[in-house]
Amino acid sequence: MNYYELLFTTIVTEDYQQDLLINTLGEIGCDSFEETDLGFKAYIPAGEFDQHRLDEALLPYRDMFTFSYEITLIPQKNWNEVWESNFEPINISDKIYVRATFHQPRPEFAYEIVIDPKMAFGTGHHQTTSMMLELMLENEFDSKAVLDMGCGTGILAIMAAKLGADPITAIDYDPVCYDSTIENTQLNNIDNVLALCGSKEIIPNEKYDIILANINRNILLDQIERYSQVLKADGELYLSGFYEEPDLDIIIDEARKYGLKYIMHKKNNNWTAAKLVK
Repeated sequence: MNYYELLFTTIVTEDYQQDLLINTLGEIGCDSFEETDLGFKAYIPAGEFDQHRLDEALLPYRDMFTFSYEITLIPQKNWNEVWESNFEPINISDKIYVRATFHQPRPEFAYEIVIDPKMAFGTGHHQTTSMMLELMLENEFDSKAVLDMGCGTGILAIMAAKLGADPITAIDYDPVCYDSTIENTQLNNIDNVLALCGSKEIIPNEKYDIILANINRNILLDQIERYSQVLKADGELYLSGFYEEPDLDIIIDEARKYGLKYIMHKKNNNWTAAKLVK
C-alpha cells in the first residue's frame, strides 16, 4: 500500500490549535502522525487521499493560525527505509523495551517486544500506543480472553500475550497490518494470537474479558456497540486514538448507551487513553 506524507509547518499561538488540526486530519483518513521541530507529519493511505476533501477540512483553520504543507508520495517499498531512519527503541515505564530487529536486545527489561512496522501503525512511539501499554501494565491480563481491534503492528496483542492473556484475537482492516501482525507475533515467538483481516463485521461471536482498541474517535463510535456485545459482564474496554477535548466525553456518552461505565483515563499532549468496564 502506498501512502501520502503531508508535511505541515505550523505557527500557532496555542498548542491545542495544532492538536485540533491533527484531530481533523485523523477524521479524513490520516492514520499516523509524527511531530517535527516545525510542525508535524501526517500519513494517509493513497487510496483514501482526496485533495478536495483535504482542502475543505483545512479551511476552518486558515483564519485560526498560519500553516503550510507539502505532499509526498511514499511507495510501500520505501516505507521500511523511512521507519529505520526514524525508529529508535523505546522504554515504557522501565518495564517494556520496544525495538526493531536491527536493534540490540535489552534482556534487563521485564518485557521486550520486537516490531518491524513496515507501513503498519503501532511501534510504541505514538502517545496513544505508549499509554495503552502503560494501562496494560497496570491491569491483570493473565488467562484473559483478549480482542485487539485496529491491531496495526500487533504490538498490543503481543504485549497481552506476554502478560499471560489467552486466547487473543487481533483484527485490522488493512492487509498490510494483518500481515504485519502475523510477522511480528512470529518474531516474538507468540503462537496464541489469531489475526483476522476486516472490521467489526468479522469480530467472532465469542466473549472477551478485555478489548483493546487504539483507533480514532469516529471508528470507535461506530464500533463500540459491537464491543459491548462481545464483552463479558465486568469485562474491561481500553480505548485510545482520540483527544481529551472534545472526544472523551463524546465517547463516554456513547459507551453509556451500551452499558459501559467510564473508570479513568490517561492524557499525554491531549491524546487520551481510557478504561471502561461493562
